[in-house]
Amino acid sequence: MNAGKTARDRARTELTAEIKDEARRQLASSGADGLSLRAVARALGMVSSAIYRYYPSREELLTALIIDAYRALGAAAMAADQRLPDKDLRGRWQAVCHSVRDWARANRHEYALIYGSPVPGYQAPEVTIVEAQKVPLIMVRVLRAAWAEGTLRSTRDSAVLSDGLAEQCRTLAEAIAPELPPEVLARAIVAWTQLFGMISFELFGQLVGSVDPSDEFFTYAVDVLADLVGMPS
Repeated sequence: MNAGKTARDRARTELTAEIKDEARRQLASSGADGLSLRAVARALGMVSSAIYRYYPSREELLTALIIDAYRALGAAAMAADQRLPDKDLRGRWQAVCHSVRDWARANRHEYALIYGSPVPGYQAPEVTIVEAQKVPLIMVRVLRAAWAEGTLRSTRDSAVLSDGLAEQCRTLAEAIAPELPPEVLARAIVAWTQLFGMISFELFGQLVGSVDPSDEFFTYAVDVLADLVGMPS
C-alpha cells in the first residue's frame, strides 16, 4: 500500500510539474491574461475536468507560478551572495543585484508575471507576499553585516527624512533590521526600487535608443547604488 501511495504521489508530482511547465509556455505566448486551465489541459491531452483536481481555479495556478518565480529568483540571489566571502560586502551587494538581472533576462515571462502589470481580476494571497520578500531581505542582510562591522559609511546628507517617512522606516526596521537607522533603510528602499526599475526598463524596451545594450550601464548603476546605501569600497 505504501509503495502504491508513493507511486501515486510521484505521478501527481510529475503531472503537477507538467501542468506548470505548460502554463509557463502559455505565459510566453499569451501572457498572464490569456492563461486558461482548459487550454493547459488540452495541450497535455487531459480532459478539462481532470486539471481541476490539481488546480481548482486559474487563480490557484497563477499563485503557484508566482510562488515558483519568487522562490527561483530568491534562490538565485542567495546563491550569488553565498559565492563570495562574508567580508566582501560590496561584492556581495553587487553580486545580488547582478543575479536578479541575470535571472530576469533568463526568465522574462516569469519576471513579467511578478513585476509586470497586475493580472486583471487576480488578488495575490499573502503567501506570495512572503515569497516576494526574499530578495530585499537578502539585500538587507548584507547591509546589516556592514553595519555590524562598522564599515557602512554614513549616508547622512542634505536629504533629510520627513517625520512620516522616518516613522515608516522605523516601523519597518522593527520587523526586519532593528539596528539599522531610518535613513539607512530609506536608502535601501531607494536602491531596491531602482534595481527593479532598471531591470523592468531594460526588459520592457524602455532603454532602446539610450543605453541599449545595457550591460555597462547596469554595472555602473549597481556601483552607484552601492555608494548610495553606504557600502564600503
